[in-house]
Amino acid sequence: MQNYGTILVIDDNEAVLTALKYCLAGTFERVLTQSSPQNILTVLQQEVVDLVLLDMNFTLGVNNGQDGLVWLRAIRKHHPDIPVVLITAYGEVSLAVRGLKSGAADFITKPWENDDLIRKLKDVIDAKKDVATLDEVEAEHIRRVIDRCHGNMKMAAEQLGITRQTLYNKTKKL
Repeated sequence: MQNYGTILVIDDNEAVLTALKYCLAGTFERVLTQSSPQNILTVLQQEVVDLVLLDMNFTLGVNNGQDGLVWLRAIRKHHPDIPVVLITAYGEVSLAVRGLKSGAADFITKPWENDDLIRKLKDVIDAKKDVATLDEVEAEHIRRVIDRCHGNMKMAAEQLGITRQTLYNKTKKL
């Protein structure tokens, strides 16, 4: 099973933190939890975090998601390479759109389905990983074959199953 590194979960509900810690423990090497957003930036400076799962509401009686949007902007400003997934029990389309426009990688509503949550979090991390284009893979393969043939283009072309002229044309593009 692939390891997905460290996730930082911020939610003011201790029961939610406990549930998420158990849910995510099999997928992430480390699950860090915070019940208050006040220490987010400090934790991100001290720890290598691959993903942040951020609740949208921290002010008692206020459920408009503004708290989460403020913290999302702060995270994006200071740590733009760390993806942030927003989570809230008060999910409206307009709130999700505002979160995504503010730089969130995804938006999840509570209660969540464990398998869907894990899949979404994995997808966010996987999307960060570089995928080589077909041209890049071909160019690297050609370079390795030419190196293995010590620069002998005829031998390299034979190993690649192409003509020498085709190989010359492809090396011009490298």
